Amino acid sequence: MVSGFNFKSNYGFNDLVKIVALLRGEGGCPWDAVQTHMTIKKDLIEETYEVIEAINKDDKTLLCEELGDLMLQAVFHAQIENEQSNFSIEEVCDGICKKLIERHPHVFGEVNVSGVEDVLTNWDDIKRQTKNQKTTTQAMQAVPRELPALMRSTKIQKKAAKAGFDWDDVSGALDKLEEEIAELRQAINDADDASSFEELGDVLFSAVNVSRFIDVDAEEALTASTDKFFIRFSIVEQLAQRRNIDMKNTSLEELDKLWDEAKHC
Repeated sequence: MVSGFNFKSNYGFNDLVKIVALLRGEGGCPWDAVQTHMTIKKDLIEETYEVIEAINKDDKTLLCEELGDLMLQAVFHAQIENEQSNFSIEEVCDGICKKLIERHPHVFGEVNVSGVEDVLTNWDDIKRQTKNQKTTTQAMQAVPRELPALMRSTKIQKKAAKAGFDWDDVSGALDKLEEEIAELRQAINDADDASSFEELGDVLFSAVNVSRFIDVDAEEALTASTDKFFIRFSIVEQLAQRRNIDMKNTSLEELDKLWDEAKHC
């Protein structure tokens, strides 16, 4: 057992910081002690999505737990750097507090805003100034490539739109989507694997453009469609099992009939 730790009935943020330091310190946990940013980066991603799951389920108890798990990841990464005397969790907190104050001049300064759009515009302008982004290209480069592809493409497109590079309305985006689908079809017909790869990407990028104009989150829309497919497929499989139908050896026409039936269940 490590020394210097006081058990309590309730713990706070500083206790979390101390516990992580103890876990990684001498006499602590062998597993925690050998972790690096690279070995635990996937945990940060997983915990983030588990927070999203709790939000989607509107489960307050689960959300409380998952936010704690996510907070642990931030403290853990900061502790790794603290051990190398690079920065501490206190410096992390200091940095985000200063950023919030700086980017909310309508709250902490004398700037007046008329609504949410003004707030977002100010945020982006201040962000570009502090990061010395003089061009839209530089702002685009700051969007992490590691983001989910649909999310990244949305952010890139929004920055292009702010620079005036955009369709006038959704009809232009829809026309472009149809154009890209035709080009994908041609690439597939030509059995051109490289072009098919490229054109499929263009189709997805164009679909995101459409989602932007109709104010639909592309990530959430795709998740909903995937859920819908899963539910309907499970019904199709159940129907096939009840009727002793071997799906692998059944015609597409017959499977399509089951699919239509599932749509009305």
